[in-house]
Order: sequence, then C-alpha cells, then structure tokens
Amino acid sequence: MKTTPPHLRRRRTGFTIVELLVVISVIAILASLLLPVLSAVTKKAKETKAKLEARDIATAIQGYDSAYGRFPVSAAAQAAANPDFTYGGTFQTPGAPVQIGTVVGGSVSNNSEVVAILMDLTNYPGTTTPTVNANYQKNPQQTIFLNAKMSGDTSSPGVGTDLVYRDPWGNPYIITMDLNYDEMCKDVFYCTNAVSGGGLNGLIDPTVPAGTDNNWEYRGKVMVWSAGSDGKIDGSVPANQGANKDNILSWK
Repeated sequence: MKTTPPHLRRRRTGFTIVELLVVISVIAILASLLLPVLSAVTKKAKETKAKLEARDIATAIQGYDSAYGRFPVSAAAQAAANPDFTYGGTFQTPGAPVQIGTVVGGSVSNNSEVVAILMDLTNYPGTTTPTVNANYQKNPQQTIFLNAKMSGDTSSPGVGTDLVYRDPWGNPYIITMDLNYDEMCKDVFYCTNAVSGGGLNGLIDPTVPAGTDNNWEYRGKVMVWSAGSDGKIDGSVPANQGANKDNILSWK
C-alpha cells in the first residue's frame, strides 16, 4: 500500500487570516442588522413599562381616595390647587429646560410626597428626615397602595432616595389630581389649547364649546404621564406632534 511520507503531509491546524476576516465581516454585518431591531424592542419594552407604571400610580391614588375619601396630598398642595394640582418637575424643551407643575412656596412640587403616602413611608430612605407621612398622619391605616422598585439614587428609573418616582428614562412622572372634586382633572400642561386643542387624547373643554381657551380637561380624577423616550415636552405644538408625540399617558 502506498503511503505519503511524513515530511510531505500537510495538517490544517486553524483558520487562515482571510477566513478569519470573512467570519469577522459576517458577524459585523449581522450585528449591524440586529442592533436596530434590539433597540426598537428595548424602546417598546420601556414604553410598555412606563404605561403600566403610570396606570399603577393612577390606580393607587384612586385606591387611597376610596379608602380615605381624599387624595394623597399635603395641606400645602390642597391649598395651592387651582383648581386641581399637578406634581411635575423640570423638563427639557426644544429651547431650554422648563418647570412643569403647580407652584407651592415659590417652586414646583415633584411627586415625592404622593409616593411617600402611597408607599406608606414615614422617613426618607436611610435617614431620619420625615416625609409628609410622618407618624403615618397621611396614611393612618398604614396601607401600601403602591408597590414600586427603589432605585437607590436620585436619577435612575424607579423610586429614588428622594422618593421621586422616575420613568424608565429617568424623568419624574407627572401627576395631576382633581382636588376640587368635580370629577374633572386639569393638568397644567395638557390643559392648554396649543397642546390639546380639538380634544386630543380625549380631553374636553367644558367652559368654551369651541375649545379655544386653556381649559382642556380629562373626565376623571387622576392623570399620570411621562415625557417619553426623548424626555422632552413642547408647549407650542399639539399633543400628537414633535416632542409630545412619544409622551406616555395613563388615560389613553
């Protein structure tokens, strides 16, 4: 039988440089095709999460109202209602950051006091600093109406150490409550004709049939919303356009 001498045998021990380059190129192409898909999936997941969280907040507030016959707000917020109250924060616009919300004591209130009451927290996490619910004065039954994840800081999604509840993009949820108890909710941003004119997102103007003033309201007790994935709002364009188009609304 004829055999090949050992010194003439060729043994292939791995990829050639060309083959490696081809494999790397294929992987790069596949990655470039998959990244937009993964990005879209991640964005959709965050939008779904924001919608669920906004509705959970609204449900918790209504649960508190059913249990106590009042809303989870401080005396200062009740006194400042005009006629309703919006807990907001600072948000980016196409021009510059603006504060959205009802002003109390010279500044806009965020949602921390609502969270403290709904989660039955008497002190800020890790401190002895009392919340508006000190000694359970706002929630004497000590009922936990809202279960939300604590983030451990003051910028990440979830409830921060400052008790501000932030959406999946790290921006505060805006919460408006019907503090004059007329079964109509007037949010400081969505009430304007520039944003909600024509009854966008199901809002109505009970004062002017033609809807030309800044009194657009939601027929209900609570409105909760997020500025969406871009974290921006724009008070000069309709709710279904520009920076407002991706906002997440609990009532829609």
